[in-house]
Amino acid sequence: MAAATPENAISLLKADHRKVADLFEQFEEKGSHKRRLAEQICLELTIHTKIEEEIFYPACDGIVDAASLKEAYVEHDGAKVLIAEIEAGSPASDDYYEAKVKVLSEMIKHHVNEEERWFTGVFSQAKRSDLDMDALGEKLAARKEELLAEYKGKGLPRPDMSTFVDAKG
Repeated sequence: MAAATPENAISLLKADHRKVADLFEQFEEKGSHKRRLAEQICLELTIHTKIEEEIFYPACDGIVDAASLKEAYVEHDGAKVLIAEIEAGSPASDDYYEAKVKVLSEMIKHHVNEEERWFTGVFSQAKRSDLDMDALGEKLAARKEELLAEYKGKGLPRPDMSTFVDAKG
């Protein structure tokens, strides 16, 4: 039996997008597992943003227009704020819990549409370059596995928000 063909970078990132969209859809359905689903959403998004920021976006620097990359970083930071609040709360203790998950879902849908937009999206621009998407996909997949193991053992880290300016500085 042949080994599985590794996903290229774009396929891997799009698969992440679909998985999170499915989790948000499950969250919207009334049920008793909202906290578990929200935690899974937060885990998936934390890993996804980390691999994009550590590997994919730097590889796209100078290839994808700078404004698109800057917007992506800012959108990630906005999502990280909500992820931290969702992680700190629970459906029983936070009257805004479900609203926070809903707004996060809307933010992520917007972000995904920006990244996947035909021709002008980050992914389209990256595909038209000479980036080795297979090698980049291997790096993303390996880092994803590392982060999953780390976060399952230690929990999610405090968000690192690269675009927030310290008002005191």
